[in-house]
Amino acid sequence: MAQTLDDRMVCVPAFSNFDSSAELQNGDFYEVCARIAKSLGKSCKVLKRPVCTANDYNPILNQESLPRFSEIQPSHIAPAMEGLYSKFESDFGVFEAKLKSFDYKETVDNPWTAIIEPLEEIASRLSYAWKVTSHLNGVRNSPELRIAFEKVQPLVVKASMKAKQSVPLYDALMKVEKNSSNLDEGQQRVVATFLRSARHGGVGLKGKDSERFNVLQLKLAELTNKFSNNVLDATKAFAIVLTDRQDVVGLPDSLLKFTAEAASVDAAANLEVSRKPVDPQSGPWKLTLDLPCFEPFMKYSQNRALREKMYKAYITRASNGASDNSLIIEEIRQLRQEKAQLLGFQNFAQLSLDSKMAGNPSEVWKMITDLHSKSKEAAESELQALQAFANENGFAEDLKHWDIPFWSQKHKEHLFSFREEELRPYFPLERVLHGLFKLASELFGINIQSADGEAEVWHPDVRFFNLMSEHGDRIASFFLDAYLRPAEKRGGAWMDECLGKSTVLNRHPVAHLVCNQSPPGADGAPSLMTFRDVETLFHEFGHGLQHMLTTVPYSDAAGINNVEWDAVELPSQFMENWLYDKTTMEMISGHYKTGQTLPEEIFQQVCKARRFMAGSQMLRQLYFAALDMEMHTSSEPWRAVQEKISSDYTVLAPLKEDRFPCSFLHIFSAGYAAGYYSYKWAELMSADAFGAFEEVDLSNRSALREVGRRFRDTVLASGGARHPHDVFQDFRGRPPSSHALLKSYGFA
Repeated sequence: MAQTLDDRMVCVPAFSNFDSSAELQNGDFYEVCARIAKSLGKSCKVLKRPVCTANDYNPILNQESLPRFSEIQPSHIAPAMEGLYSKFESDFGVFEAKLKSFDYKETVDNPWTAIIEPLEEIASRLSYAWKVTSHLNGVRNSPELRIAFEKVQPLVVKASMKAKQSVPLYDALMKVEKNSSNLDEGQQRVVATFLRSARHGGVGLKGKDSERFNVLQLKLAELTNKFSNNVLDATKAFAIVLTDRQDVVGLPDSLLKFTAEAASVDAAANLEVSRKPVDPQSGPWKLTLDLPCFEPFMKYSQNRALREKMYKAYITRASNGASDNSLIIEEIRQLRQEKAQLLGFQNFAQLSLDSKMAGNPSEVWKMITDLHSKSKEAAESELQALQAFANENGFAEDLKHWDIPFWSQKHKEHLFSFREEELRPYFPLERVLHGLFKLASELFGINIQSADGEAEVWHPDVRFFNLMSEHGDRIASFFLDAYLRPAEKRGGAWMDECLGKSTVLNRHPVAHLVCNQSPPGADGAPSLMTFRDVETLFHEFGHGLQHMLTTVPYSDAAGINNVEWDAVELPSQFMENWLYDKTTMEMISGHYKTGQTLPEEIFQQVCKARRFMAGSQMLRQLYFAALDMEMHTSSEPWRAVQEKISSDYTVLAPLKEDRFPCSFLHIFSAGYAAGYYSYKWAELMSADAFGAFEEVDLSNRSALREVGRRFRDTVLASGGARHPHDVFQDFRGRPPSSHALLKSYGFA
C-alpha cells in the first residue's frame, strides 16, 4: 500500500541541523535543501513514491464524511476519478435501461423517487471526488496537481454529457413534466431545469453534430482551465525587488511589512537555511501583482515611474510568452459560438441567457444602457475634479491610468479626513469574524462556533466552523481559507460547495469560503484587514449563508443550486450593506492593540466616502459587463471588441498595450460568460432588499430580527425551488425597484 506522503520523499544529507534520515513532505522545502546541498558540495536524493493504483488506499474514495485533505495527494486523483467514472458509466447504463421501460402510470405516486433521487445517488461519488479535486486545484495548486486535474477533467465532462444527452432520461422527464401535478413547485423547477440543461447539453443533436458538440465541450473545458493556469503563472512570474528606500516612499507600514516579508521568504528560498529578520524600514521589498500588494502600491506609491511599470504589467498579464492567453480567448469565443449555433441559438449570449432571469441580450443591454447614461456623465465630472485637485497640489501633467488610484486616494483623504490605512488596525480578522457571526446570530437566529480540529484542512491556516440553530442543532459547517498564498492559490475570493444539502445522501451543507487577504505578520501581529477585505469577507459569507441556510431537501435546488445566475449575487451583495450600519461597525471593529472600536467621526466619513467616485465605479462595472456581452455576440476580433466598448464605457481610454481580457477570469474561466452583468442585476435587488431593513430603522434591533427572519425564510431558505422574482416578492411584498440602487450611488 502506497504511503500517504507527498509525491516527493526527500532524504537530506547530514549537514547543518538536519538529520540525514529525515523524510520531508514539503516539496518547496526540498528545493531549498537542494540548493543548500549544492552550495556545500553535497547532494539530495529524491525518492519517488510509487504511483497510486486502484488497489491502494485512496482517501478520495472515503466519502462517508468530509474530505481527508491532509491525506490527499495528486497521485490519488487519477485512479480515484477513473474508477468512479467507470462505476458511474456502469450504473448509469443500468439506470437508462430501466428508464426505457418507464411507465408514468406505474410511478405516478412518486416519479421523483423513481428518477431524480436515483440519478443523484448515481452521480454523487464522482461529483464528490471532482469537487475535492477542483477545490485543491484552486487552493493548493502545483505542477503535479495540474497534471492530474487535466488528466481527469475530460471524464467529468463526459459524465455530464452522458447524463445531458441521455434520450431515455429526457423522454422520461418529459413525461413527468406533462404530468407534474404530484410534484411540488421546487421539484417542477428541477425537472424543467433538467430538460433545459439536456437541450443545452445536446440531447437533440444527431450524428456528426452530436460528435462535434462533444468535441467542443471537452476542448472548452481544457481551454478554460488553461486560461486560469496562465493567469496564475503570469501573476506569479512578475516581481520587482526594491532595495532603495526612496523607491518605497509613501507606502504605508502595512505594505512595507508585507513586501519585506515576501522578500525575506525569497531570500530563504535562495540558499539561506533560515530567513533573515524582517526589517520593513530597510528592506528589501518585493512587489507583486497580487491584489494585496498591487492595489495599495498603486494608491500610495510616490514613485510614478514604478506605478507605471506595475500598472502596465498588470494590464498585460497572460498576454505574452508561455502564459499567453491571446489566442485562447479567440478559440474559446469561436468554440462557444459554434456550440450555440449547433443548439439553435444565434450566439453564445442567447444560449447563456436562456437560463437566466434576464432571458435575452436585449434585456441586459437595456439595463446596461440605462445605468450607463446615469454613470458616464458623473464619471466624466469626477475625472475633471480629480485632475483639478491634482493640479492644485503640484501635479502639472494630465492624469494617466497609473495616476488615478494615487490621486483618488489623496483626494479622498482630503475630502473625508481619513486614510484607508488608518482603518486597517481596527479590523483584525478575529474581531471581524466575531462581529460578523454576532450579526448573523441577531438577524437570522443562528450561532456560529469554532470547530477547528473537527475536520481535516488543506493548509494549517484554514479554519473550520459549525453553524448551529438557536436550539443547538448543527445546521451546516464551513471552511475559511482567508490568507493569500501566491505560490499555490489563485487570486480573488469565492464560495464553493464542499457538500450540498441532501436528504437522499443524508448530508448537511458544508461550504468553502476563500479569500486572499494579508496573512498575520512574522512578528506575531494578527492579520489586519483593509475595509475592502472586510467587504469581501461579508460578500462571500452571504453566498455561504444561502448555501448553508437552505431548507430545500433535495440537492438539485438547495442553496445556490438552480438559482438563476443573475440572482445568485443577491445575498452576497446584500451583506456588504451592513458595513455602513453603526451598530454593526461597533461589533466588527476593534483596534488590535487597544480594542477601541472605529471612532465615530471616522465611521461617518467612511459612510460619506461610499459615494466617492461612484460614477466611475459603476461605469467600470458596466464596461466589464458590456465587454462580456459584446465578446459573446460579436464576431469581431477581441481586440476590436475591446476598443469598441472602451470608447463608450471609459472616460480615460485604455492604453494601446492594454490586454485586460487576457486575465478576465470571470468570463473565460469561471461561470460568468455572457453573465458578468449579473453583479449589477443582483445589486439592484440586494439594495432594495436592504431597504426593507432601513425602513424599520437599523437601530431598532428587535424589528430588524423580524425582517431578518423573513429574509432567512425566503431569500436564504428557498434556494432554487422558487423563481427569484417570486422569492423577492415573498420577502419584499412587491417586485424589485431600482430606486434603492440609484440612491446608494447618489443618483436619485
